[in-house]
Amino acid sequence: MPKQQNTPGHSRTLTKTHKLSLAGVATLGAAALAFSLVPGNTQQASADSVAAAPVAFSAEQLKPATAGLSGQLADAQAAAAKKKAADAAAAKKAAEAAAKKKAEDTRKAKEAASRSAKRAAVKPAAKTYANNLDGWIRQSLDIMKKHGIPGTYDGLHRNIIRESAGDPNAINNWDINAINGVPSIGLLQVIKPTFDAYHVAGTAKSQYNPVANITAAANYAADKYGSIDNVNSAY
Repeated sequence: MPKQQNTPGHSRTLTKTHKLSLAGVATLGAAALAFSLVPGNTQQASADSVAAAPVAFSAEQLKPATAGLSGQLADAQAAAAKKKAADAAAAKKAAEAAAKKKAEDTRKAKEAASRSAKRAAVKPAAKTYANNLDGWIRQSLDIMKKHGIPGTYDGLHRNIIRESAGDPNAINNWDINAINGVPSIGLLQVIKPTFDAYHVAGTAKSQYNPVANITAAANYAADKYGSIDNVNSAY
């Protein structure tokens, strides 16, 4: 069978495969042509533009840095909170210690005041003496004991009765002392110079005062005779 020839004026039918092949070739050719037509300096500029273009970072790339900053901020806040709590605890502890000390000082002061009050309550009342010869002798003996002046109740009583019969206002106007202007006065008949010289502190400064008179005379007798007990006559 003779080979069929293409008749001039008749187009050949192209298959789908043929069309795709031709389209690919055309595309490649156009790209090659366009690339070849670009001047050399333009190619360099394009490369430089690409190199100078800012680099874009994704959210995933920035995430570690952001997380690091957040962690540092959280750590700083936690440290500040911890210090604040420690300072508050220290201040509270100091306040509690001060309050405890104040309470202890108050307690001690109250106890001391209570002890003082108790001592004052049990303190013996001031000794009282009868306003008579017996009372005067006993009061004088207590003063003599305080000042270390010897003498007994009997020694004092005996000499008082002999000298004045127990009269605190007794006065001798006839002996040598009276003649010299210094009469003997009081329970134990003491002249003024002797009374002044042997007066005992804490007693009245009067020869007529019974306690002062007895005590001064006993003090004089102790100095001259060792004790009023050793005196059995005028002295």
